[in-house]
Amino acid sequence: MAYSLGLGLTNECNLACAHCYRPTDGIFRLSLQDVRRICDSLPVGSANLGTGENGLHPEFNAIVEHLLERGIKTSLTTNGYTVQVMPDPLLKSLSEVEFSFDFPTPREQDAFRGPGSWDMAMQAMERCRALGVEISIISVMMRTNYQRLPQIARLAHEHGANFRVNVYQPVKSDAFSMTYEEFWDGWRRLFDAAGLVSTTEPIINAMLGLNSFSGCACGRRTIRVTPKRRVVPCVYWQGNGLPLERLFELKEAVLQSDDFCAARQVPAACRGCAFEASCAGGCVGRRLLAGDIAAPDPYCPIIRQEPLALSARMARGKALLKSGSACTTILSVDGHGRAQP
Repeated sequence: MAYSLGLGLTNECNLACAHCYRPTDGIFRLSLQDVRRICDSLPVGSANLGTGENGLHPEFNAIVEHLLERGIKTSLTTNGYTVQVMPDPLLKSLSEVEFSFDFPTPREQDAFRGPGSWDMAMQAMERCRALGVEISIISVMMRTNYQRLPQIARLAHEHGANFRVNVYQPVKSDAFSMTYEEFWDGWRRLFDAAGLVSTTEPIINAMLGLNSFSGCACGRRTIRVTPKRRVVPCVYWQGNGLPLERLFELKEAVLQSDDFCAARQVPAACRGCAFEASCAGGCVGRRLLAGDIAAPDPYCPIIRQEPLALSARMARGKALLKSGSACTTILSVDGHGRAQP
């Protein structure tokens, strides 16, 4: 099979957002030679460039050119800076560019990310649109904004962008983690305001009764390489992972390493559940960060024996690269949804 590759080329960034998971104990980078050898070791169908702000990497353009030359569909996640420094031909060759928005207004966004961050992202997004590049707005659902995501969905619609949502993961702090009640309230608000295109967030998929995939992608369909040259099944993985050199030796057999096998394990408490095959215990990163990878997803209502009603109107939308490689949800405001005040 062709894998989805997550490449953290660098942990450097021009911003210092409080909810970010990137390491800040030094400057770390993957080299062009590293990326070449990774691609020689694995059949790669798509690659996402995230973690830090990639345009700060001195070999960034050369790395993108190499991925594209190999026929790898390549997407970029950015705060806008990297788009500013990319030449037009290279930017136009990307399959998708994702822009991070945490709030729907300039004042809130700049207060959270830093002065000028809203304008930087907007200007970069408009440049992509002018060049015909597929664009998405990506938001992290967290305690401070879960009630505001319907307005960001509307913002994405107004700017001709796809809209994708991840749930906050407390890699460094639980300051932005949602309670059980906030988590489900956030999703109800979103589904009231926007149609669902697809979700690979296991517990959401299960509660909607979709049963449209088998477990989260971590350890199955996705391989991540961090700026520290470590190989992990999930971008939020806690622990050292494998040295990059081991990937060069193991190649696809890396999926049989201890960490990747652990990521695929279904918690004992989930066995026999009606959603065992599709949910497989929920988001493995969330379970790990909650303190016990062998325990069910902390947001699971079934393990709590608390009946939960969740519904969503299906909407038309595009199959984005990340929809098959992360615990994520894609939504669309297509004129039928309504943004809440």
